[in-house]
Order: sequence, then structure tokens, then C-alpha cells
Amino acid sequence: MQPLRAPARHRTPLVAAGILLGAGLGGFVDGIVLHQILQWHNMLSGQLPPDTLVRAKVNMYWDGLFHAAVWVLTAVGLRLLWSATGRADVPHSGPTLAGGLLLGWGLFNVVEGVIDHELLGLHHVYEYTPNHLPADLAFLGFGVLLLAGGWGLVQAGRQ
Repeated sequence: MQPLRAPARHRTPLVAAGILLGAGLGGFVDGIVLHQILQWHNMLSGQLPPDTLVRAKVNMYWDGLFHAAVWVLTAVGLRLLWSATGRADVPHSGPTLAGGLLLGWGLFNVVEGVIDHELLGLHHVYEYTPNHLPADLAFLGFGVLLLAGGWGLVQAGRQ
């Protein structure tokens, strides 16, 4: 007779939900804090400075599309989280979910920072200065720190 084994545990659904939620919520932090409250940049301000009413409206439109996209990421992440919590094979682990959230936010910062800031030049973290590099690098560095912290928490959740 075979000994009874504990059912297999799958953390991947929890990590995936956390990554999507983290990317969406990180995008909201970027859009709300940097675009709207501090007004350091808009989605296209590196290519189309908002120095006239028409240009400001175009930037606002693209900021709205950006917010719609991060809303979709957040909604899909919530749906995945809802599905994961109903599964007996998915452990309910705070560190694993928190790690996924940080991984998602870090991925958002790194991908958005490399593509939008550096490769395409759509905007920079602080658009209205002649030297964009320090703020852009700080944004990327913060993303790398979030990735490292998230990875550490996901690994700690394995215990």
C-alpha cells in the first residue's frame, strides 16, 4: 500500500495574479502621481510637448488610453486572483502574493522605462529638464529593486 501524499501545491496562479495586479497598480501609481499630480510628464510629452491646448488634449487622450490599459491589467489580475483563491491546490501565501505584486510593479517600471523613456523617447520621468538621464535611471533602479524584493518574497513563500 502506497503512503498518502499531500496534494501538490501550485503557486504559479498566485504569482501570475500578483504580477498582473502589480503591473496594473504600478501603472496607476505612475499615471496618477507622475502624470496627474506632479505633472512631470504625459504619455507623449517627449514627442508632443503639451504647450498648446490641442497638444495638451492629445496628451490627455493618450494618458487616458494608458489608464485604460492598466485598468485592464488590474481587472485581469483580480480575476486570476479570484480563481486562484478558490483552488485547493493553490496555497494561500501572503509573501507569494506580495512578491508577485512587487514583481509586476518592477516589470512595469523596467519595461516602461526602457521602451517608452529610452528606446522610443515618448516621455521621460521628468520631461522639463535638459538632462533626463538621472530621473530615468532612478525610475529603472527603483524597478530593479522592486524586482529583487518581489523575487525574494516569492522565494520566501515557498517555505
